[in-house]
Amino acid sequence: MLNTTRPPAVAGSFYPANPAQLLSTLDGFFAAPPSPLPAQPKALILPHAGYVYSGSTAARGYAALAPWAATIRRVVLLGPTHRVAVNGLALPEAGVFATPLGNIRIDPQAVEALAGLPQVVCSDRVHAAEHSLEVHLPFLQRVLGEFTLLPLAVGNASPAAVAEVLERVWGGPETLIVVSADLSHFHPYASAQQLDRHTCQRILDYATDLRPEETCGAFPLNGLLLAARRHALQAHLLTLCNSGDTAGDRQRVVGYAAFALCPQASPTNVPEIQND
Repeated sequence: MLNTTRPPAVAGSFYPANPAQLLSTLDGFFAAPPSPLPAQPKALILPHAGYVYSGSTAARGYAALAPWAATIRRVVLLGPTHRVAVNGLALPEAGVFATPLGNIRIDPQAVEALAGLPQVVCSDRVHAAEHSLEVHLPFLQRVLGEFTLLPLAVGNASPAAVAEVLERVWGGPETLIVVSADLSHFHPYASAQQLDRHTCQRILDYATDLRPEETCGAFPLNGLLLAARRHALQAHLLTLCNSGDTAGDRQRVVGYAAFALCPQASPTNVPEIQND
């Protein structure tokens, strides 16, 4: 890990580059009442499109963290690669990620915990232009304040390989895991609703064979769901929509959902899915 900074790559396109405008945008999303949860989430599954499309969906997950914000001091953030292909999971070489709201330090202990795993590589090139991780950082800064980060760009990796990484950095209540994942892409509105409802049910059923055409984030998500099943986490669907509900037309939409995965005392029934 080097003493260098990865600058924001999509500020001004996916979200506002001006700090005051960015804070105002985030606070607008957080004005909606949060979804109550039975326990502190161990993990969130949230989308990564431009804020005008999926920001309100991502905010539903982050707003639910408010009762435990002071407890969370480290975020393990996993997302798919869109620009540079990679086999396995890529850590950055940089020691800091920057956003318009300030710098976030990469967690050196978490990086060290992954040393020796063959599926983990280091590459600033993979991270340089990747948006799937970056778009979550301002949300996290607004909700958590100070925290350290372990950013992992996930390419072709098996569920077991991703789950092994997560086990190394699972930690306690101080550690939050976030998987960045959109749903289906570029189907007509009604078809996308049907496809995305099916995918959400598969997530609630802890499927570990999700495909990229179901969710842009399938590889990190399959690993998280494998680990979640082992740790008896309960998945809660907070909201489900698509770009046709927010800022796009309804001919070719992208689906978005927000999930929280919380500890449970005993297994419970899988909740029904309802579109917001």
